[in-house]
Amino acid sequence: MYGKFVYFAIAALLAELCVLSKFLPFFLLTVTYLYVLYKYKRFNNQQLLLIFAIVFVFFLTGHSAVIKNKTKIPGTETGFLLEYIQDPKIDGDLLQVQAIDHKYKEKVLIRYSVQSGHEKNLLHSRSFYGYLCRAAGTLEKPKVAKNPNGFNYRNYLSSNEIFWIVEIQGSPLQNCAPVHQSATVIIKQLRFMGVRYLENHFPPEIASLSAALIFGDRSMLDSQLLGDYQQTGIVHLLAISGLHVSLLIAMVFFIGIRMGLTRQFMLNFLLIVIPIYVILTGASPSVIRSALMIMLFLITGKWKRILKLLPIDAISLACMLYIFFSPLVLFDIGFQLSFSVSFVIILSSSSILNGYHSNGEKMLFTSIISQLAALPFILYHYFGMSMIGIFANMLYIPLFSFVYMPGLYLLFFIQIVFHHTPSFLNSLFLLIINFFNHLIGVLADFSITSFVPGRPNKFLLIIYILIIFRIFYIWESRSTLKRNAHLISITFVLFIFQPSWNFLNPFGEVTLIDVGQGDSILLHFPHDNGTYLIDTGGTMQFTEESWKEKEKPYEVGRDVVVPFLKGKGITKIDKLILTHGDMDHIGGTFSILKEIKVNQILMPSVHDPSDTERAIIKMAKKKGISVIKISKGSHWGSGENEFYILSPEKNFVGERNRGSIAMIAQIGGVSWFLGGDLDQEGEEAIIKNYPHLKINVLKAGHHGSRTSSAEAFIDQIKPSVALISAGEHNRFGHPHQEVLERLRTAKVKIYRTDIQGAITYRFYQGKGTFSTYLP
Repeated sequence: MYGKFVYFAIAALLAELCVLSKFLPFFLLTVTYLYVLYKYKRFNNQQLLLIFAIVFVFFLTGHSAVIKNKTKIPGTETGFLLEYIQDPKIDGDLLQVQAIDHKYKEKVLIRYSVQSGHEKNLLHSRSFYGYLCRAAGTLEKPKVAKNPNGFNYRNYLSSNEIFWIVEIQGSPLQNCAPVHQSATVIIKQLRFMGVRYLENHFPPEIASLSAALIFGDRSMLDSQLLGDYQQTGIVHLLAISGLHVSLLIAMVFFIGIRMGLTRQFMLNFLLIVIPIYVILTGASPSVIRSALMIMLFLITGKWKRILKLLPIDAISLACMLYIFFSPLVLFDIGFQLSFSVSFVIILSSSSILNGYHSNGEKMLFTSIISQLAALPFILYHYFGMSMIGIFANMLYIPLFSFVYMPGLYLLFFIQIVFHHTPSFLNSLFLLIINFFNHLIGVLADFSITSFVPGRPNKFLLIIYILIIFRIFYIWESRSTLKRNAHLISITFVLFIFQPSWNFLNPFGEVTLIDVGQGDSILLHFPHDNGTYLIDTGGTMQFTEESWKEKEKPYEVGRDVVVPFLKGKGITKIDKLILTHGDMDHIGGTFSILKEIKVNQILMPSVHDPSDTERAIIKMAKKKGISVIKISKGSHWGSGENEFYILSPEKNFVGERNRGSIAMIAQIGGVSWFLGGDLDQEGEEAIIKNYPHLKINVLKAGHHGSRTSSAEAFIDQIKPSVALISAGEHNRFGHPHQEVLERLRTAKVKIYRTDIQGAITYRFYQGKGTFSTYLP
């Protein structure tokens, strides 16, 4: 079996995916895989029997996980007996913590609104472990994604075996009794105390980085810094990686041997310490993967005359053990990246990397190999990657491995032993950390190096994987001019085939994005012949006490519209049309301008723009984006699509909603009325000026408010479809019932974002159909 465990691991993965994902395609893939092993790998009967047994066992394991991954708690439950199993996360006035309900033996996510700054400090400083607490609260289902490419919080929690959010009324620690603490809980207590110790004894820059690299806790890291690391593709360095674990274990082993301890003693010692270390560092997938591999090597080291294990065997066995006990971890991005990158590096170490002799070359090509291995997963989850990451990895991996890791451990050790850290050491590390934090911010701004083709569908994912396999296959062969030319050409294909696919797409779309209580409409024409965005949604921000302010408040432009656009591979907007100055229509513009290239902004010609409009004009001027004020009579075309502006009058004076840009658009063989928050008085002016106006699709004004969509207006324009953009359970009661009745009486088909999520009209050669993201 020496060197063949990888085949067993692949069989185990396929077997579990048959159950956890779509059965038929993965079943056919499993059958094909078994046939290949029999026909081309010449597996003997004993090996084939073992493969079949693995497939059967892991199929049952996956099936068992699916059966158990269901809630047992009734939705009407209001009383809970909770044992907290995680450090609390406090952001502003919101506390969240995972717990197990002892009555139903099920994990839940607890949420609590902190009542004061004093209470927040108390909850932040107290450990939640070792107590059994009674709490009253209401159950809520986690939110689902309501837009294509949106984050599905319900699926995410479900993969972590959490099905309910409990909104509790009182403090989570107000009615608690101590309970016996298991070894695991004691280790978690130590982790909590270690993080708090760092926070209380070091400057924030050192404490936050130390907590991330020593205890795997990133909660203290600045959100902007995290975003910069994410943008440059090196955020994995802020987690405890396999490399960090390996270096630490090697250091402990070396110190033990130098102290005179026997090799056998150190092997046994490490086998005991490693599981403790996994819990102490938060048990992330990368730590578990590395720990399992190291423990397998240590075990084979104890019995090396009997057992032999190659690195590829170790990672294969580690994968099988991990998914046997935690099948749902297959959907964890950390698991996917850790195992895929490590697996490919191990395979490449002898066949590719050994062909390079200098350390610089090896670092460069290891970074490239890592990026190639991670590419399909990164594109699927994050829609793009930064090519600067290849070089950022070369700089920051040595920094983290040989400066940050040993240095921060040393500072921590000195502080614990001497209760004081020399100020010059703190100053030195602050200087280094601040310099490299500034540098990562500069690198993150190199948007020209970003590759954002969008989320690939399953067919495109398969093509990516096949091309990457082909790249490695060619790379392994002897270096010749012909080989190098072939390698460059196929790498070029890797990075242009999905953008080319997007360009060749003959379908266009109009999508009413679900931005909650606001508006945002994407117009994307066939063959990438034009991309317009009408409004951007927006989030109302209210001034609060400082202790209530969240680290990174929800902002619809950044958190909804930008991911939606990038998920479709859209990185450029030809026209950004802002219908009027209300925050719920244009508040997301700042995030759009920061993340997406905008060629032109169209705004209504009004006498008194809002403060938000003025701020947008100022930002556009800085970025060199032209801003054009449009009014009644303006028109333009884009291929077969035509746009006519019906209002406002030039230099409009009056109520802001009445000054909304209202237009007729001919798109995809359908006529559209898109009027922002135009009120009934504005509608009356339009039907008076255009008495023969008829349209097919009406975007109902002002989110379905009774102040818009007048009966006379609907009777004249005679729409067959009405689109309403409104927030779920919004405080304004939109859409109003009388508007819905008015539309139903006129036999208008109604689509609503608050109920159905994003609404898309997809068209081809002048014909199209409507669909909703939620059924």
